[in-house]
Amino acid sequence: QAQLIESGGGLVQAGASLRLSCVASGRTFSISGMGWFRQAPGKEREFVAGISPSGGSLYYADSVNGRFTISRDNRKNTVYLQMNSLKPEDTADYYCATSRAKMVVPRSPSTVGSWGQGTHVTVAS
Repeated sequence: QAQLIESGGGLVQAGASLRLSCVASGRTFSISGMGWFRQAPGKEREFVAGISPSGGSLYYADSVNGRFTISRDNRKNTVYLQMNSLKPEDTADYYCATSRAKMVVPRSPSTVGSWGQGTHVTVAS
């Protein structure tokens, strides 16, 4: 199982931007679909964005489409989540994830094979 370590969370004002990073261990990053999920207090963990191994296919939740951008650098074993125009409702713990099936992009919690420890984002109004 890959080890995933997220960073980049913090406290920002509404309308601001943040970039989250997730560094993966192991040799299979370049063939792994990657995803970002989030979980707000009292709510279930939900899909935010996903990216195919090559970076050629991108997927977004409706709630973040047009504001968030997922990308990856396979030379650095890193996946990013650029978050712009942040809203208070984006406040959550954000988790990086890989799928159980290497090439598949994880788009629901049930398909995730490995989770990072999470990084917290608070958006103040």
